Amino acid sequence: MANYILASQSPRRKQLLEWAEIDFEIIVHPTDESYPKILSPKEVAIHIAVEKARAVLPQAKGKTIIAADTIVVLGDEIIGKPKDREDAITILSKLSGQHHKVITGVAIINKDKEISFADITDVEFHPLTQEQLVFYIDKYKPYDKAGAYAIQEWIGVVGIKHITGDFYNVMGLPVSRVVQALQQFK
Repeated sequence: MANYILASQSPRRKQLLEWAEIDFEIIVHPTDESYPKILSPKEVAIHIAVEKARAVLPQAKGKTIIAADTIVVLGDEIIGKPKDREDAITILSKLSGQHHKVITGVAIINKDKEISFADITDVEFHPLTQEQLVFYIDKYKPYDKAGAYAIQEWIGVVGIKHITGDFYNVMGLPVSRVVQALQQFK
């Protein structure tokens, strides 16, 4: 029987927890992802992760909930998921040739305890042509991904020049840090 609940429909987060051999079930409750405008990007990611975890808490039945939210930050701009194809092209055009941050906020809670943190990875893209961006968007349809890309797909393989930090954080979950935090719930 699973001791943990993943409060996410992300196939990438599911895969990362499976790779870590954590026994979990998935329960998701629709959550408002708005946030107070006074929060820093790091605080935004944590705030949304905490809200996702708390939304599932009534269904937890004593289990520990793991929730996360990933955002992309270019300068001072928080970039979420693209609204459509044109928005995805606009987002990736902005990221092309630039450094940006990928921030994943994580909340781990149960009825007795709550831990939250954010992990930050710096990512630099090579300059990408419009043809490359359109190819990626049309083939991979990254509409459910913050920043309109997934590092583990084609664009990550050919487009990313350098990362500093946790690769898996860019995928959507700093899984080694999560595993360390889960030790506090035993």
